Amino acid sequence: MPPSYPANGAPRRASPVSEGVRITTAFKRALVSQCHPSMLFAVLLPFLIALVGAILLLWLFWTPLTDWLRLEAGQWETVNDVDAWLVSIGLFSLKIWLVPVLAAAILLPVSGILGLTIAAIFVMPLVLRHVGKREYAGLAQLGRNATAVSVWNAIWVSVVFALGWLFTLPFWLIPPMALILSVFWWAFAFSRMLRVDAIVEHARPEERRRLIKERNGGFWIIGFILALINLIPPAWIILPVYSALVYAHYGLQALQDLRAQDPLPRPDVLSRLPP
Repeated sequence: MPPSYPANGAPRRASPVSEGVRITTAFKRALVSQCHPSMLFAVLLPFLIALVGAILLLWLFWTPLTDWLRLEAGQWETVNDVDAWLVSIGLFSLKIWLVPVLAAAILLPVSGILGLTIAAIFVMPLVLRHVGKREYAGLAQLGRNATAVSVWNAIWVSVVFALGWLFTLPFWLIPPMALILSVFWWAFAFSRMLRVDAIVEHARPEERRRLIKERNGGFWIIGFILALINLIPPAWIILPVYSALVYAHYGLQALQDLRAQDPLPRPDVLSRLPP
């Protein structure tokens, strides 16, 4: 059901129940779309990019990174104290497994965000063509500079994600911050990257800004759900494309509702409007 707006044009907040229905519907539609042969084939591109990226990162940076971490860990007084205590009671050396875990926690997310970036830039147009023809055929494509907007958005989100992930790694030593930070940063990556790509081809700039503002909570909730699914390793194979499908269904439906409430001008008027 389209959201209603008061006379002054200010959006009314959707109720949690109606927003929950919209989000659930997006996930259900995305699951159906994911089972289509073309979308199953689309899974291969970001997965292979992420896999190759992970192999290259581990091959090129594993040894220097673990050597550096081992040197740094030797200067952490808390780590040294805990390591000495564990060894003294006959358990294990903390440093033996801490360094490889930290190295993997640094390198593997880089390959993951690379796969998501590839999905956002190259796979999302395929996703939009697929769902657009089948379920949103009447939705006009009025986006401006879609490719440039998508690429720029993917770059800044990837950079912030990588830096944020790296600088918050020390907090992983405080339970349960490892789980909380992992979910937060992946929710950030999903929501900030895919909410734009989902509507950039169809929505005019002012429509895009309005939807991002009005549906910000929904975009973030979807991001958190996908981030939780991301904790399950087998999901990594399909998640870049499936997440694109979820955001495409949610974003295009939101745009369709918006235009149903505020119809576009006639085509002859619309053609004279500035970009």
